[in-house]
Amino acid sequence: MTYDIAIIPGDGIGPEVIDAAWPLLGDAAAAAGFDLDGTRYEWGSRRYLEEGAMMPEDGTDRLESHDAILLGAVGHPDIPDHVTLRGLMLPIRKTFDQQVCKRPSVLFEGVESPLRGYGGGDIDFVVFRENTEGEYADIGGREHRGFDHELAVQTAVYTRAGTEAIVRAAFEEATARDGKLTNVTKSNAQAYGMVFWDEIVEEVSEEYPDVEVERLLVDAASMDLIRRPEEFDVVVASNLFGDILTDIGAIVSGSMGLAPSANVNVDGDYPSMFEPVHGSAPDITGQGVANPLATVLSGAMLFSHLGEDAAADALWDAVADQLADPDAPRTPDLGGEGGTEDVVADLRERL
Repeated sequence: MTYDIAIIPGDGIGPEVIDAAWPLLGDAAAAAGFDLDGTRYEWGSRRYLEEGAMMPEDGTDRLESHDAILLGAVGHPDIPDHVTLRGLMLPIRKTFDQQVCKRPSVLFEGVESPLRGYGGGDIDFVVFRENTEGEYADIGGREHRGFDHELAVQTAVYTRAGTEAIVRAAFEEATARDGKLTNVTKSNAQAYGMVFWDEIVEEVSEEYPDVEVERLLVDAASMDLIRRPEEFDVVVASNLFGDILTDIGAIVSGSMGLAPSANVNVDGDYPSMFEPVHGSAPDITGQGVANPLATVLSGAMLFSHLGEDAAADALWDAVADQLADPDAPRTPDLGGEGGTEDVVADLRERL
């Protein structure tokens, strides 16, 4: 079996972590009895600066035939973030209906949390973030630019189909895990969209009577992810709130360099996309010290999505084994002096 993977290294440290991790993914695939065929697309900020677009007009058409997409990072200090986001990531997520963004937060053995009193395994939750609607809906505009009465309108959009998709995916995950789901909204301030969201959570919960449902406002949830992260299992939230909460989750579990993510088309009609959460990190680009583990773990999620659980488990276990080893190389974000290539070379030996 050969899987055709689209590779978009992207910006900043994206090419560094992709170039380091891709051979490792190939090792895990070969050991599990299948092959990877990667097609590389040099799209991103460099292309924007040279040609005025992050990707070609037929970019999503070219990606559609692939089994999955592996993305490195998007972002450049000389280009506004809303331009890079809307030029590459959002068109892919929306065109391929990648409604579910799944982001696990795990405190691995051997990794120090900034929170006092937490050790390996004490923090282990996953956030299901709605990925194509909410604040990412391109609804709104600006008028009277430059005048005193200039205004901007940004409208968040919640559809029943989109909300049910993310909520049901979260309930399925809670059923497979510890049976607890935390619904995060801001219903006291957003009496239309968020109340609608809460109502759908309540409706869908009737299909999952064994799942305990907790309801939190986003400000309280942000506090509690720091105050009591061990009590969370599955969190479901809208686009903006989920984005904020997953950054908190990455930090309390040790580093943004350990945070993987999946952008999933739940029906399997289009390819899903897998990427590290850490972004392009221009401050360390080219230094050879970028942490590749979030990309490796994203690769494990990619394999799991393809049904190749043996390869997924092998990658995840190799990362866990390395982090638990005090003599293993570590990148500076984890307090070490190792480089990107050192970490991957060690992982290849462990595989």
